[in-house]
Parts: sequence; C-alpha cells; structure tokens
Amino acid sequence: MSLNVELLPADKRGVCPQELSFGNAFSDHMFTQQYDADIGWHDAAVQPFHNFTLHPAASVLHYGQEIFEGLKAYRRADGGINLFRPDQNVLRFNLSADRLVMPRVDEHLHLKAIKALVQADQTWVPDQSGASLYIRPAMFASTPKLGLGAASSYMHFIIAGPVGPYFKEGFNPVSVYVSDVCRRAVIGGIGEAKTGGNYAASLFVGEEVARKGYTQVLWLDAIEGRYVEEVGAMNICFAYKDGTIVTPALSGSILAGITRDSILRLAPTLGYPVKEERLDINTVLGEIESGEITEVFGCGTAAAISPVGRLAYKGRDYVVNDNQSGPVARRLFNELTAIQYGTAEDPFSWIQSID
Repeated sequence: MSLNVELLPADKRGVCPQELSFGNAFSDHMFTQQYDADIGWHDAAVQPFHNFTLHPAASVLHYGQEIFEGLKAYRRADGGINLFRPDQNVLRFNLSADRLVMPRVDEHLHLKAIKALVQADQTWVPDQSGASLYIRPAMFASTPKLGLGAASSYMHFIIAGPVGPYFKEGFNPVSVYVSDVCRRAVIGGIGEAKTGGNYAASLFVGEEVARKGYTQVLWLDAIEGRYVEEVGAMNICFAYKDGTIVTPALSGSILAGITRDSILRLAPTLGYPVKEERLDINTVLGEIESGEITEVFGCGTAAAISPVGRLAYKGRDYVVNDNQSGPVARRLFNELTAIQYGTAEDPFSWIQSID
C-alpha cells in the first residue's frame, strides 16, 4: 500500500515548547489509515494533526475494543534522530491486535509511517537532556453498532509529541504502593495485551494511593494475591547483593515490556546475571529488610529506568537503599540511554536512524 504525505506549509507549523511535561503537547502531523472488512486497509496518509469524528454507537465507545503502543525518537548530538527497537513495538502491536480480535497492520507500512511522521515533524524532537519525542500508535473499532462482537471497521493512527521525564521525580526514587485488595489482570485475560482496559482497571487504586503520596501501584497476581507482577507504567526489577537482577517471569497477565527485554539482554554484558522468576511479595519484602535485595527499579519506555525508594504494603513502608538511587539502576540507565541517544555503540542493532 502506498503512503500519501500531506504536510502543512512552513508558516502554519507549530513550535516545540521548551518547557516539557509528559503527554500534553503534540506535533503538527499524524498518520491515519482505515480498515473495512470488505476491502482491508486503505487511505494510508501522513496529514496535518486533526480531530476524529465518531458515530455515537462506535464499538470502541461501548465495548473498549482498542490497542496502543509507545516508543520514542531521540535527538543525537550530531542532530540526527534515533528510534529504539521500533520493530519490536509493531510486533507487540500486532500481538495485541490478535488478542482483541482486530486486524493486523502491515509491519513495513507501520514502520514507514512512523519514520515519515518523525521526518515530517523532526523539529519537534527536542534536544534537551533527557527529553524525546514520544510516539503513540493506536487502533480502535469504529463500526457503528450496539451489540457485543468484533467490529468490522477500524482506525489505525499514530500521533507524537515532545516529552520530558515521565515522573516528576526524574531519576530520583519513586514510592510504590503494593495493592493488597484490587487486582489489575488475570492469567488468561488481557494483561499481556497493551489495551486501555488494563490501564482503566488501575485508575481507582492509582488515584487513591496518589492522595497518600505514592507515585505508582505494584500489582500482585489475581489468583493468590501473593506474586509480584508489574507496576502500572513499568515492569519491575530487583537487584540482589550478589549482583543478580530478578524480574517476574511473564505469565500471560504481565506486559512483555520492550525495555524489560532490553535490560535482560544488556545487564549480563555489564556483569549482572539476570533471572525471570515467580516472586512472592512477602519474600521480597523480607529480603529488602535483610539487605539481600539492595535495589528495586522499574523499567519501561516512558520512564526508561526508575529507581524505587519505598514500597508500602498493608500499612507498612519498606525503604530500599535508604531511599536513594543505587549503582545498578544508575549504570543500567546510563548505558541504555547512551545507546538510545547515540552516545555509545549499539552492539545489539537496536537503533534505527532517521537522518
């Protein structure tokens, strides 16, 4: 399928703001294409940013049939732009589509669209330290019908916007509340798909613990309520005093994070053995108290790596590393972001450049 590109004239384009938060500013253009069951995907185009018009009975509004992804473009010191493992994002996008009974997208066209959008809006890729252009591919069901069942028409789109750090704390430790009552996802459900329903399920507890001063929620398994799964916006990792890094094994209810996979591949090259295991929250908290676990950190596209300085569980706080960022998380953060921003070699062939 061809990709039509329609760009705004230079005098109609916006300017990348200097003060950056996360997810509040958007670049000049977007990608869209539509799907209809009788003809497949059609009308692929990069166009000026615009609103959608939806029928009030659109399936997504009533049955939540939608998926999304998140990746970033990074400004190099030489002015070029790097994408980090975008091929893995489109693979996961299609796996989410399979789980939500949605049509797969052509991987080549999806990547071509991302690159065309970043090229069109390259002035929106910030050059401040720690900043990037966040890219959000998504798909939703647009069929106007009331009645449970997979839709027959869909909108696939990609938008982008400049962002600063995901957490206001930056690389400083965040505080995490372990939910001991509510659950986010269950094995056999849709926890491993990147779909809005998983995140909607986390809002109630997220808002409640934010009022108590915690930044994120750590979810436990939905069957026994004992085993560590993931944090709302990140996968979770534990560094032990012998240098080993352990993260919960994928179970079907945990998102297979691309940053998580990158850490599992990068850490051994830095001398940190890695393990994927089933982790009992009571054992974890005991090992934090005993000093066996020396660091806890989250990992995800939005935050890269975020140290955790405090875990709260059943009314008690467990402080990690005196609520300070530790050397393991710091080294992984530095090494990973150096690859992303092009200040270090990429031995894994993760980077795709836009020059």
